[in-house]
Amino acid sequence: MDETYDVVVIGGGAAGLSGAVALARSRRSVLVVDAGTPRNAPADGVHNYLGREGTPPRELVAIGRLEAESYGAVVVDGEVVRAARDERGFVLGLADGRSVRARRVLGATGLVDELPDVPGLAGGWGRDVLHCPYCHGWEVRDRAIGVLATGPMAVHQALMFRQLSDDVVLLQHTGPAPTDEERAQLRARGVRVVDGEVVQVVRPDDRLGGARLATGESVPLEVLVVAPRFLARPGPLADLGVTTTDLEMAGHVAGTQVAADPTGATSVPGVWVAGNVMSASAQVVVSAGQGLMAGAMINADLIAEDARHAVDALDATAAR
Repeated sequence: MDETYDVVVIGGGAAGLSGAVALARSRRSVLVVDAGTPRNAPADGVHNYLGREGTPPRELVAIGRLEAESYGAVVVDGEVVRAARDERGFVLGLADGRSVRARRVLGATGLVDELPDVPGLAGGWGRDVLHCPYCHGWEVRDRAIGVLATGPMAVHQALMFRQLSDDVVLLQHTGPAPTDEERAQLRARGVRVVDGEVVQVVRPDDRLGGARLATGESVPLEVLVVAPRFLARPGPLADLGVTTTDLEMAGHVAGTQVAADPTGATSVPGVWVAGNVMSASAQVVVSAGQGLMAGAMINADLIAEDARHAVDALDATAAR
C-alpha cells in the first residue's frame, strides 16, 4: 500500500471538497481523488451560492482544492476503480495502479443526467437545454421557452418557468395529458399546450431554434426545458455493498439515488455519501453543506474509535 489515510474522499466537487476541508481542519489525514467529470461542467456559472454567485464551476473547484490543500488534504486527479474491506479498514484501488488505505470513505460521486432520446437535444445541455429554474432561470428570462413533457412534473415545470417569461409553451411529447385542473392553470397563466411528439430539436448555428413535431409542425424556441432521469453514480462504493434505490417524484420514478440518513451515513458502516449521489435536487451550495455534515460526522465517528483504542491501550499497559 502506498499510503494510509483517515479518510479517502471519492469525488472532488463541492460536496467532496467541503467534506475534505472539514476533516482536514480537524487534523485528519485526507485524500481526495477526483475523476474530473463534474455534472455541472457545461454550465457557465454556479448560482444561488452565497458569496460565489456566477462563479464558473471549474473555478469554484479550483478554489475548493486550494482551500482543502491549505489545511493539509491531498487532492489528486484520478479515479478509484475498485474498493474492498478488510479487518484494518478499506482498500481502494486507483486507475493508475496504486492502492491506498482508509479508515473511512466519503463518496461524493454525483449523478448522471439521462436526457430524453430526441435528436439535437444533448448538444445544448447546460446552455439552452435546461431543467432547473433555480440553476439557470434568470439567465433565460423573457425568452421563448418550451417545456418537453415526459412525465408528471411537466406542468409544474411550465408554471415555474412561466414566472420567468411570458412566452412559455408545453410540448406534450410523451408525457401524460394535463388534467382539467392543470389545463385551467396553464390557460390562466397563458401557457400554450401543443400536442404531438417532438422528433427533432433544431439547432441552427449551434443555437436552439425550435422543436419539430411528428406532424411536421415547427415550434420556434430559444430555450427547451427537459426532465432528465437522475442516475446516481455509486461507482466503487458498490464494491463495498452500497446500493441505489428508486428516486420517486410525484409518484413517478425519476431515477436512482444512494439511500443515506441526514448525515450522509449509508447502511455500510464506515461509508458516507454527500451531494447529488444521495440527493438529486441538491444544488451546489446544498451539496457543499451535505459534504460539511458528512465530514463532521465522520470525524465524530473517528473520535469515538480513537478514544476506544486509547482506553484499550491504557488498560493493556496497566495490566502488565
